[in-house]
Parts: sequence; C-alpha cells; structure tokens
Amino acid sequence: MPQPAASVTLKPGKDQSLRRLHPWVFSGAIARLQGEVVEGQVVAVYAHNGELLGQGHYAPGSIAVRMLSFGDAAPIDEQFWVQKLGNAYRLRHSLGLGSNLGGQGATNVYRLVHAEGDGVPGLIIDVYGDVAVVQAHSAGMYQARPHIAAALQQVVPGLRAIYDKSSETVPAKAAPGAQNDYLFGQSSGQEHVVEENGHRFAVDWETGQKTGFFIDQRDNRALLARYAPGRRVLNTFCYTGGFSVYALQAGAELVHSVDSSKKAIELTNRNAELTGLQDKHEAYAQDVFTFLKDRHNQYDLIVLDPPAFAKHLSARHNALMGYKRLNVAGIKQIAPGGLLFTFSCSQVVSMELFEGAIMAAAIEAGRPARILHRLTQPADHPVSLFHPEGEYLKGLVLAVD
Repeated sequence: MPQPAASVTLKPGKDQSLRRLHPWVFSGAIARLQGEVVEGQVVAVYAHNGELLGQGHYAPGSIAVRMLSFGDAAPIDEQFWVQKLGNAYRLRHSLGLGSNLGGQGATNVYRLVHAEGDGVPGLIIDVYGDVAVVQAHSAGMYQARPHIAAALQQVVPGLRAIYDKSSETVPAKAAPGAQNDYLFGQSSGQEHVVEENGHRFAVDWETGQKTGFFIDQRDNRALLARYAPGRRVLNTFCYTGGFSVYALQAGAELVHSVDSSKKAIELTNRNAELTGLQDKHEAYAQDVFTFLKDRHNQYDLIVLDPPAFAKHLSARHNALMGYKRLNVAGIKQIAPGGLLFTFSCSQVVSMELFEGAIMAAAIEAGRPARILHRLTQPADHPVSLFHPEGEYLKGLVLAVD
C-alpha cells in the first residue's frame, strides 16, 4: 500500500496518546518532519521506533496533526470519504433522524458529521432536509471538499444541493479569499423550512450564524416543552427562536425572545408565525443584560443560552465570571418557583467549572436553587470515547425558590 510522501516522526514516549486513539498530535511531540510537509497535506505518523501509527492532516500550530486513520496508510481518497460519511449517515438513520416524510415528530434537520466524534477532525456537516451544509475547520478538510461533496451525493439520499460555508472557519492563511458557495446544486431562491420533532423552522444557511440553526439544542428544547405549559417564558440569546417555538407549541402563557441581532429577531418572528401562535410571542432586538434589569418576577421559565464566552484556555477565567454575571441577572429576575435553563457551549469550561459558576451566581443572587437536570449535546453530536474534549455543550435546569 503506497504511503503519503511526507511523514512525521514522534519523540520517544510521545506515541502513547495515539495508541489510545486520541486524534491529535501536538507540535511538541514531533521529533522530525520528512518530505515536503505543507499545511493541509496528509502525512504518515510514525513512532520513534519507526512503527506506523496512522495518518492525518498536517497544520502548523499547537495541534500539528489531526488523525484520520490509525495503524494504516490506505489512501485518503473518495472511497475513504464514502466509508466515513456512510458510517455517520447510518448512525443518524438508526437514531431516527433524516425523515423527510413530514407528520408528527418528523426531524429532517440534523448533524451528519461531528468532527472528532465521527473520526474526521476539522469537519462539520449539517443536513437541512435536502441540502447539506459543509464547514471545514482545517486546511486539510478545506482541500478535501471535492471528495467530500462527491461522497455526500453517494451516501445521503435525495440531496439537491451541498453548500460550503467554510470561509469563516478555515484558517485564513490556508485559504485566502475563501468564498462560501454551492459545491453541488444551487439555491432554490425560496424560503427553506425544515422540521425538528414536528416543529417547523425557516433556516438561512447562506447568511445565518454557524450553518444556519443551532441543532445541538434539539433534546433540550424537547425537555423545555415538558415544563412550558402555562408558564411565562423568556428565551435569551434566542437566535432563530428554537426554544421559543417549542414553548409556544407546548402551551406557554406567553413567550418573549431576546437577541442583540436584528436579523436573528426577524428569523425568530418568522418562526413564531409558522406556529400560528404569534399573538403570544414578542421579540426584542436588545442586549440581554440590559433587558434583564427591569423584568423582576415577570417570568416563570428563563433560558440563558449565550454564545461561547471562551474559545481558548487563556479566556476561561473571564468566561466563568461572565457566566456568573449572566446567571446572577437571570436568577434575580425569575419568579419564585421558576425554572432556569442555563447553558455553556465553551469547550474549555467543564461541567464542574460551569456548575461552580452557577452556584456562585445563586449565592450572590440570594436565591435557593436545586438542580433538576444536567444537560448535554444530542446523539448526532457524538463524543469519541478517546476524545473527551468533544463534549462542549453543558447545561443545568434549576428550580429557583
């Protein structure tokens, strides 16, 4: 079997993490590079004794190699992608995701590929009915897009388009001038409506945040629907109103949605319209902290789902202070006996640290609180047993006295 032309050899003793199938090789573990090694290239990785450990995408920086395979050097070609994406699709199908049939409980919006969780570090693919949206987070994945698009057409039935939205995620030096565009098919020119657990949402993957919808909160939205009937609900950092739609259709007394983005509020209002219950909904394009100042005891259920406060370890302390400040505001304003759904999507903030920040917030707010649920990401965002760092979403449901 021909092997990649370039290779990486590790220092003595630095092969143990790869033998435990962790997919990252850090730059400090490398003894030498051989051949013409450029960013995005597939390289073979060897232990110090010459044993082949696998292969992956090379990149300058702290994480020097993101592993694609272990123990062999089979070509990373279209067939490789058919196998990887096929495995990912079969898992989602077994979870009951991907139904395009409509009807009660239908879900045709889901994450098809979740980077390390599906054995392909640096790649995200979300499916919106008959359109797949690809995001490459590394030069190697960006360069592999033609193979990925071809494999997607083989693996996912009924795709009419594949949209590449990598310009915001691929390293700028690796893809200067990268533009988002269709790799296959084209825009329909019409509003695209998907279903999640039978709820309808208008999605804009071309100009919206991330790939267009926060798919990772699906299970947590369904949990909120159990508690929403008859309650006054506030959904902060609402983006396109996922929690708001579930609360409305579950029978909430009223739902208020807040986001600093006017475009997000427009999408939230559109999604509220799709429920036919928009008379129970109001949306505010406003800073969440400002909004919370004058809302004492107005809500029985509050959702705090901010964007990531920390993307690197250096920002973790400030992030924890931010989570504390936000939750002090939420806990102070919630009505006695109310429920707080509070989240962090900062990968570098563990559940233990997040829970500590929320405890400190409750102490400062002077409100007794009990944990009813600990929450995480859904099954289509799997976490590799060998890469626990992939568990980024954490949340708590608190009963606040």
